[in-house]
Amino acid sequence: MISVRPLLCTFVLLLGVSTLAVAQPTANTSAPTPAVQADDDPDLDPNDNQPDFYVATLNTNLPLPEGKWNFRLTHRFLRPLGEGDFGDLAGRLFGLDGGAQIGLDLKYGLARSFNVGIYRTSDRTIQFSAQYLALRDGNGPIGASVVASIDGTDNFSEQYSPGVALVLSRELGGRGAIYVQPSYVNNTRFAPTPGDDYTVMAGVGARLRLGRNSYLFAEGSPRLAGYKQGVTMASFGFEQRYGGHVFQLNMSNGFGTTLAQVARGGVPADNWYLGFNLTRKFY
Repeated sequence: MISVRPLLCTFVLLLGVSTLAVAQPTANTSAPTPAVQADDDPDLDPNDNQPDFYVATLNTNLPLPEGKWNFRLTHRFLRPLGEGDFGDLAGRLFGLDGGAQIGLDLKYGLARSFNVGIYRTSDRTIQFSAQYLALRDGNGPIGASVVASIDGTDNFSEQYSPGVALVLSRELGGRGAIYVQPSYVNNTRFAPTPGDDYTVMAGVGARLRLGRNSYLFAEGSPRLAGYKQGVTMASFGFEQRYGGHVFQLNMSNGFGTTLAQVARGGVPADNWYLGFNLTRKFY
């Protein structure tokens, strides 16, 4: 006859072991992983002082996060706002019915504080650029970066114009920022005539925050030395930020948007042209 007592003791022992195993605390799976911690990049946060990577044509010191993209569309209508009376201007929708010079710009954050870009305008000019942010706003009294660029006409096949610029910025405590951009551009005189073949500029600009996402801006790029042709390029206008988009409505006295085009100046006549920039950040 089989004894029940040993079987009963064995069952009670197994039940106790299994209960203790279930009651053991599990590992904490809610702790952040190193990958999540690495994504906590302050460059991803919105900047109320500097919502975009440009004023109108001047560079800003807004950092582009590593591994992220930024796309910009520029549009400059070719009909001057001062041509004809108001009725004629309104009938042509303030220049929108005329032609335009359009540009497509793509930037990529190659490393932290360093981005590269390619920009093409509809007059078949292509500009390659790189920007290194040496000093960030908030880490000192000013922000500072260096921009190097080269553009070429006819789809980068002739008339190459290399340039370099120093971008200095000062943020205004959540109310905007001011900029100074001294720059040097070579091969700005296309015509085979005697004279300097370079241009030195001292760009200045400012962006003033009106509300949570609305801004006014103005900029100018007076030439200090070297070749001069058109008038000093200047722009002003209004812009609105919405999420990762910035829409800018501007008025300029020329069509130039690359560093070399701005160095050659605006339209000699006293005319202003309607335009806009549309930016989309992919982060």
